[in-house]
Amino acid sequence: MKPAKIVVKVGTSTLTAGTQRLNRRRMLSIAQQIVAVRESGTEVILVTSGAIAAGRERIGHEQSSRINTSKSLPAKQMLAAVGQAHLMLAWEQIFGMFDVQVGQVLLTWADLSDRRRYLNARDALNAILAYRVVPIINENDAVATEEIRVGDNDTLSALVANVVNADLLLILSDIAGLYTADPRQDPSATLICEVSQIDNAVWAMAGASRSGLGVGGMSTKLRAAELATRSGATMVIADGARPNVILDAVAGKSVGTRFAATSTKIESRKRWILSERATGSVIVDEGAAGAVRSGRSLLPVGVRDVQGGFERGEAVLVKDLGGHVIAQGIARYSAAEAALLMGRQSSEIETILGYESAPMLIHADDMVVVAAPARSKV
Repeated sequence: MKPAKIVVKVGTSTLTAGTQRLNRRRMLSIAQQIVAVRESGTEVILVTSGAIAAGRERIGHEQSSRINTSKSLPAKQMLAAVGQAHLMLAWEQIFGMFDVQVGQVLLTWADLSDRRRYLNARDALNAILAYRVVPIINENDAVATEEIRVGDNDTLSALVANVVNADLLLILSDIAGLYTADPRQDPSATLICEVSQIDNAVWAMAGASRSGLGVGGMSTKLRAAELATRSGATMVIADGARPNVILDAVAGKSVGTRFAATSTKIESRKRWILSERATGSVIVDEGAAGAVRSGRSLLPVGVRDVQGGFERGEAVLVKDLGGHVIAQGIARYSAAEAALLMGRQSSEIETILGYESAPMLIHADDMVVVAAPARSKV
C-alpha cells in the first residue's frame, strides 16, 4: 500500500556528495523526486542536515579552514547560524523551479519532549501540509548544545515521523544501508535488506560515520529505527545518490535496509496516551459521552464540569455524569480555558479566549476509549 505521509531525512554527506560544498545537482534530484511523490498523493516532510557545511561554504573555504569546530561549540553554532539561511535559500530556489512552496521549521529535542510544544509543532506541521507547502525541518543548531555533539538529526527525523503520524521514514545517507560489517573496511560485508527486530546482533553491526562531514553514524540511525518502528512507521536507510531512491522506496521496492514497524500507529498512540498520568478530568453530558464512545472528538459544548489543574498537552480523564471514566485523552486547552468554554459552541472559542488552537477540547486522534457503553438491564 502506498504511504499517505512520509518523512525524508537527508544527511550532510548526501547533500554535499562528499565534498565541502552543497551539491545543487543532488539537491535538485531529491526535490524532483519529492515533487513527484507529492503529485501522486503522498504528503512529504523533509528533514535536512547540512547547516554547518552550508555555513562553511558561505563564509568561504579560506576563512572556514581557520575555524576549529572540534573544540569550539560556539564556532559550530556560528556556522549553523550562517548556514541555515544559505541552506534554506538553496532549497527554496530548487523547489521554486517546480512552483512548490517550502516552509522552514527549526526544532530541538526540547520542542518535542514538552507536551504543549509537541502539540504546537504538530499543529504547525499539519497546517503547513494542509496548504500544500513542503515543511523543511532542521535541528536548531544555532541554539542547541548537546544536540550538535550527538548529531541527532536521525533521531529528530524519527521524532518528526511520530509527530506527523508518518507511514514511512526514509533516511538518505552516503551508505546503502546496514551491512554485516563496515563495507569500507571489509570487502566481504553484505547488505542486510530487511530487519524485523533490532537486537544486540544488529547493534553490533553499527559503526561510526567515516565521511567527516556529518555528525551522525549508523548507531544514530538504529536509534531512529527503534523510535520510528515503535511508533508504527516503517523506516528505510538508503543511499541518497541512488537514482530514484525516494520514488522506489515509496513504491515499496527493495532499496537499502528496511526496518519493519513493530506496532501499528494506532496501537503505539494508544499506549502513549494511556501511559500519561492524568492531571485532571472533564465531566461530559450524555450526548458527548455517546460521541466519545463512538470515536468522535470531545467538543466543549458537551462538557459540564472541569476538575484539576491540567495544562494544554497534558492527559485528562473523560467521565460521564455518573463519574465513570470512559476515555483518556490529551487536552487541547488548559483547565482554566476549558472551564470558560464548557457548554459553549466551538464557533465561540475565539471570542471567549481571544484565539482558537482547535475547535475541540480533545481530538479523537488524541483520545482512547477505556469503557464500553453501559448495558441496559433487562
